[in-house]
Amino acid sequence: MSEEKGSTRLSISGAADEKERGKIEGKEGDESGSKGHQGGEEEIKKTTRDVEDEADGRGSLDQDGSKIKISESEARLANPLKGLSRSEVVSRAQAFADQAGLSELRGTFAKAALVARDPYLFEEMPELDEDDKEALRRETTHKWRQPFQLYMLVVCCSLGAVVQGMDQSVINGANLFFPTTFGIQDESEWLLGIVNSAPYFSCALLACWVTAPMNHYFGRRGAIFISCLIAFATCIWAGVVHTWWHLLISRVFLGFGISPKSATVPIYAAETVPANIRGGLVMQWQLWTAFGIMLGYVADIAFYSVPDSSGIQGLNWRLMLASAAIPPIFVCILVYMSPESPRYAEAYRAMEKLRNTPLQAARDVYFAYEGCLAEEEVLKRRKSRLPLIELFTVARIRKGTQSSTFCMLLQQMCGINVIAYYSSGIFQSAGASELSALGASLGWGSLNWLMGFPGIWTIDRIGRRGLLMIGFPLMSIFLFWTAFSFYIPQKTARVAMIALGTYLHCMAYSPTEGPVPFTYSSESFPLSHRTIGMTWAVSVCWFFNGVLSLTFPAMNAALTPTGAFSWYAVWNIFGLVYTYFLLPETAKLTLEELNGVFSVSNKDHASYYYRKLPYYVRKHVFREKGVPEFEVLYEHERLSLEERRARGGTLAPVAAGH
Repeated sequence: MSEEKGSTRLSISGAADEKERGKIEGKEGDESGSKGHQGGEEEIKKTTRDVEDEADGRGSLDQDGSKIKISESEARLANPLKGLSRSEVVSRAQAFADQAGLSELRGTFAKAALVARDPYLFEEMPELDEDDKEALRRETTHKWRQPFQLYMLVVCCSLGAVVQGMDQSVINGANLFFPTTFGIQDESEWLLGIVNSAPYFSCALLACWVTAPMNHYFGRRGAIFISCLIAFATCIWAGVVHTWWHLLISRVFLGFGISPKSATVPIYAAETVPANIRGGLVMQWQLWTAFGIMLGYVADIAFYSVPDSSGIQGLNWRLMLASAAIPPIFVCILVYMSPESPRYAEAYRAMEKLRNTPLQAARDVYFAYEGCLAEEEVLKRRKSRLPLIELFTVARIRKGTQSSTFCMLLQQMCGINVIAYYSSGIFQSAGASELSALGASLGWGSLNWLMGFPGIWTIDRIGRRGLLMIGFPLMSIFLFWTAFSFYIPQKTARVAMIALGTYLHCMAYSPTEGPVPFTYSSESFPLSHRTIGMTWAVSVCWFFNGVLSLTFPAMNAALTPTGAFSWYAVWNIFGLVYTYFLLPETAKLTLEELNGVFSVSNKDHASYYYRKLPYYVRKHVFREKGVPEFEVLYEHERLSLEERRARGGTLAPVAAGH
């Protein structure tokens, strides 16, 4: 829909607007008689009383010590309109419309703000007509029926993930050839590790610091465009280098094409996609990154047999690396066919293209605007100006930091990226030919993508902790399987068993430890520290990605493949033990409940699950009937879903993912 057409369709005549505005404001005349308003006021008072510290993200205990409340800042960030009366909400929304040059839509913004204040009470709002209510109902009953422009934006974001996956995996096939081209095949294994790990250390130590300035000066679209342009240029650069150190430099700069994009694309999607389908799209980043990894293996096989020509040595591996420059071209084209994030100028006109009705567009734009004001207010009131330090000094936040760090660390140490980056060399060392090794890697990459789909349905049904409890033991078993398969004397059987072990490991990883870390990390921190917390978690992920890429070739040579794979298998055993004793569940919890969960000390958490071990053994191992229910650890576990909703908890915003 063009902007002009949208303006005509959305315009409200002056008389009609005055009538509608009078209708809304008239309802505010007797606020003391409004049951909805009284309930809202009671709720916000109840939510924010007994606050220990309203700026550091800590909650407070109820009088009976049974419930951890969120701070006033947390409530403000979760829904900045909850603490305002209906008349205040209406007047602020109309003032916003005037300031934005949308005075003809003052009535629409007033209604939209009331819906944003109480999103679940729209059926009771007399200000809304039946068309408004039907549009809001369809957000639940037909949630995937969205404007074409929105799906174009989703395609753009998915291609951004494909770019990232392909950037990571094309080096797999090139590892078989470029050391010979540069005459370093007999050099230290550390040299191969340095070249492979360069982009990830660049992401963690250098490129992550330019993400915020790029978003500030160029907007979301500009940051994505520039990072994809850098990815395009550095992939071409890597294909024309003449020395190994020149290749190393190109891969260092590739980090600037990976990190800003990986941080910006999920935020761009989260700010533009409706909240009711945002959770499903959070998983798309992981899913389409896996698809990009698979495409990298396709490129490795496609260019494997290309002979050297015109005096170009190693033309095949050069084309492998350069092929990763193709997906960024499509992202650069598509990103400017999508509207800018609604946090920037012309917010309403941008959102109008991404929503089904003017009311929905106005609601989401105005709520984002109030959210920005709330963030600025909280930052000004924060006692500490060092939120990074508070990640480690405030007990509740420290527990979230600890948990998210564990998830990110184990995503690397579970061994998945060893196979993603070095599988061709691993299969070749087992006795496979170069082409067979690349074919086996493609099979692994295909499974990595396909097995990501179950995670979309299981991550909320089974929970984050439950998925890890399933994934870690299975990954450990299959890594030990792979490790000791190297002792099989017959070559064909050895290659087959090693390939099967890596495939089964991948099938255990993709729906469990694959989607959990970024989702879990975004839920671990209070809203006032979510941005800095996620920055920390992502930097941990990239740093240990680099450590793994750097150390595996040397570890493989020193410990043999059996020792190297056993090392990562042991890490999965550690992951299982840590998850059981120390990792809290975060799925489907309100902010109050999350504060309660992360306020339980490590000692109490570990002690509780140690005492619960016999219960699990009797109930799930020996299948005994009539086993008495074990005491619960968290207060909210005593309540039914209906009782939890009745308490008026503040729902945590859907994670933006990564």
